[in-house]
Amino acid sequence: MPCARRTWFGVGNRAAGGQEMLLPMLLGAAWIILALAQPAAAGEDADTLVLPHDIVQRAASFADDLVLPDHAEPIDALTAPRMALLKPSGDGPFPALMLLHQCAGLNSAVAAWARRAVARNYAVLLLDAFSARGVTSVCYGPKAGVNLVRGAKDALQAAQHLRRKPFVDPKRVALVGFSWGGMVGLLAARRHYIDAFGTGPGFAAVASFYPGCFRIKPPGGRDYDLVGPDIAQPLLLLMGDADTETPAAECVDKLTPLKAAGAPVEWHVYPSTTHCWDCQQLDGRSKTDVRGNHVAYRYQPDVVADSERRLFAFLERRWARK
Repeated sequence: MPCARRTWFGVGNRAAGGQEMLLPMLLGAAWIILALAQPAAAGEDADTLVLPHDIVQRAASFADDLVLPDHAEPIDALTAPRMALLKPSGDGPFPALMLLHQCAGLNSAVAAWARRAVARNYAVLLLDAFSARGVTSVCYGPKAGVNLVRGAKDALQAAQHLRRKPFVDPKRVALVGFSWGGMVGLLAARRHYIDAFGTGPGFAAVASFYPGCFRIKPPGGRDYDLVGPDIAQPLLLLMGDADTETPAAECVDKLTPLKAAGAPVEWHVYPSTTHCWDCQQLDGRSKTDVRGNHVAYRYQPDVVADSERRLFAFLERRWARK
């Protein structure tokens, strides 16, 4: 489930109870609001709204960097969803995936993708962007500095972390994100954000499951787009046409001209498929989301199986090209 379409960077305490941090962070927020009100820099695409690098860096600074796991574990050690570095048996080097969860945090559905990946001889960094920061959900807006831009920095730092592992092939590191994590993936696939954070070449490929392709509208600040023409590496989007939370049509409308112009992006829209089709824990539930849409969740194992096939076929095509 994604964060709201109209949302702010997530100004607030770094962790629950950290009231001593509120004043400097509010001052930082005021600085961002002033900066976001400035016109777009010369040379930016007229139809795509982007944030200057200094604003990107500042927006990611309201939450501390994550401490990423160094010790690799076998998949059998993953008895419950948690941050973990997992690998198949053997020395590798293996291709690697960084998996990033939905807006309600790391869960059994994402952990199941870790098991599928390790079974296919992938190393996996199962990222938890929330727990160490005292956050349980960003479904109704950023919390404790955890926003989409901070998520993009987390992802790119995780890519750098994986590339340094002796059992990982540094040229075969990919991001797979789900809903909120998929929107983070849209940013992490873009040259603008890769350059802004300076954490190396980024991912060799990105796959986003049921992301929103929204224009983010910070109150009192400067709007920015999740999708842009500067896609740096192959990008796959998998979406459902019955998804009322992150509508596929909005992504298709934005991606079609980019693909026609040569951007390395592809997508597939599943018929009669809802948001979070791989989330067995949400099967049969419904809600009214932050934009007033009625959202239903339906676990669809046939779509899970096909999306697994499409994901790993996409990655294998990418590795073959490299």
